[in-house]
Parts: sequence; structure tokens; C-alpha cells
Amino acid sequence: MANLLNFFRNLFHNDVGIDLGTMNTLLYHRGKGVDVAEPTVVAVSSGSNEVLAVGHEAKQMLGVNPGTIYAVRPMRNGVIKDPGVTDKMLRKFLEKKANPIYTAKIRAVVAVPSVITVVESQAVVECVRRAGASEVRLVEEPLAAANGAGLPIEEPTANMIADIGGGTTEIAIISLGGIVHCNSVPVAGDAMDDAITRHMKDVHNLSIGELEAEKIKIQIGSAIPFAKMGDGCDEKTMIVRGLKLGHHGDNLPSSVTVNSEEIRNALREPIEEIAKAMQATLSAARPELAGNLVNNGITITGGGSNLPGLDLLLSERFHMIVHKDEDPMRAVIKGVGKFIEDGSIFEHPQAKLVGINV
Repeated sequence: MANLLNFFRNLFHNDVGIDLGTMNTLLYHRGKGVDVAEPTVVAVSSGSNEVLAVGHEAKQMLGVNPGTIYAVRPMRNGVIKDPGVTDKMLRKFLEKKANPIYTAKIRAVVAVPSVITVVESQAVVECVRRAGASEVRLVEEPLAAANGAGLPIEEPTANMIADIGGGTTEIAIISLGGIVHCNSVPVAGDAMDDAITRHMKDVHNLSIGELEAEKIKIQIGSAIPFAKMGDGCDEKTMIVRGLKLGHHGDNLPSSVTVNSEEIRNALREPIEEIAKAMQATLSAARPELAGNLVNNGITITGGGSNLPGLDLLLSERFHMIVHKDEDPMRAVIKGVGKFIEDGSIFEHPQAKLVGINV
């Protein structure tokens, strides 16, 4: 009987989960899983305002596009900065996978920051509707991340999650299917890239683009010395290319060699801000929940959690076990997918698992 009901539900609805992140956008289609994972970047014609490319193709244009094309990132700190571009981008992503026959009957579940305002949440709903959805539900990101990471969110025990994304770090203590305490700071992967960019300018007098900063973070960035991570890891170096800043505006292309130690030092400030936000969340926990947290530890998700050694640094800082999810960049969308497959998120709009309903 359950299979028959699911068959008819699939027949008349195209349910989609959306993780609309500052850095990446991921889509989950019910029955198919995650089938879109692309950078949140849009290339637009400066003359006609026509969207020329989205995702990976558009990201390659950042900083190298001609005057007739501009590449933009329409999300900032987890919220929509450019609604008109965002809905066009979403429509392009939806068209890639959705069956055209279902386009008018898309039901969407969107992950949003836990501290989103009413105005910002309404902007998300309207944007997703313009992209083609007829019904929209919003779910708090840390709740979705915890669900995607496999934490027992419905049980009467406390679990702490820190989702370190592109624009924001979402931190929450979850129990009985809801968020007991939460904190959100506009410091995450973007802030790490910005710190590297500033370091290259201040120390090496070299101006670099955001793609180069991200590459440095991925290739040689770390939260602690590589030697402390075991497996015979050594410190690393890489050649960084950019524009050498001259005293009289005579800038020239140049390159310098940087090492992982200096990049680690550059990353200290954003990492410290994330740690302080986590500390504030822990300090707000009731004594009854604190005991659970000692046993259950902290789970970190999001692309920022991939910084080598971050879990070990946080574990040492808080004297607790810190688990990094096996698939951190997809924790949020996998959690949204679980809510969709369960089905109750649409049948019962006020269900406890739905953090926000607009």
C-alpha cells in the first residue's frame, strides 16, 4: 500500500530539495538523489541582462570575462543578494534534470540559515517560486546538516553540529527534532579565502583573484602543522601567480612561492572567529544537555570543514571529540533529501522537523 501511495505521489509531484549556498548550489530530486552540484555563479550579458551561463561554466569566467559579460555570485553570507539573477540560475539548474511535464508542479524544500529574517525567508520563497516551484518549504540548515550527517536528531539527547559553508558557519545544539540553541556567524570558506588574499597583498605585494586564493587554501592550507596529522605529512609549498603591485601603478604579472606555514598563520583569524562562535553555543547549553555533548561530541560539516586539521584543532580546543562528516559538502542537501523522502514535510506543514514554514 505504501509503495502504491509513493507511486501516485511521484506521478503528480516533482519534489526537489535545494541547498542554495554562497559557494555552491546542490539539488536533490526525490527518488534520484543529489543530481546537481554546481558553483553558485552566474554569467550575465551586460547589455541584455541575459543569463549566458551558470555553475561551473560561469565560475571559469570570474575575473577573466570581457566587458560585455559579468560573472556574479548572487548569494552572500547565506542569503540572496541578487534575487533576479538567483531565480534565473535556479531555473537553469532545475531545467537540467526536471522532467518538463512536471515543471508547474515542483514542490521544493530549501535549506536556509537558522537566523534568517522574515523578509529574507520570504525572498527565498518568492525566488524559488519564480524559478518554477508551486509550493515551498524552508528548513533550517543546521537541522538539515545534522539529519544528513546521520545524527539521531529526533532522540531525547543533545547533538551539536557546526556547518562551515561558504558564507556562514551555522552552529546548533539539537534535541527531540528541534534546535535548542543556535548561532550563526558570517565567517566560513569565503572569509578564509579573503584572509589568504590579504596575506598575499600585505606580505608579498601580490594581488590574486578569488579562484587563486581558493586554490591555495585547498592545496596547502591547514589549521595545524601537517606533522601533527600523522602519516608522515610534511609542510607544503606552491607557486602563486598574480599581479605584482608597483609603487607608481606599473603593475606586472608575477609569481611567488608560498609555504603552508604562512598560509596557516593567515587563516588563524577566521578559524578563531568560528571557534569563538562554537564556544558561545556550548556555553549556552543547559547542564542537562552538556552531559550529552561530552559523550556525543561535535560534528562538523560543510566545505570549510575540509580544511586539514580543523577537526583536531577544535577537539583540542574544546576537549571533546570532533567528528568530520564523511561527505561534508553534501550533508545539508542529503538531510533535505531525507525530509523529502519521508514525505511528511509536505503533508504536515507544521511538523516539528520543519524549522520554518512560509
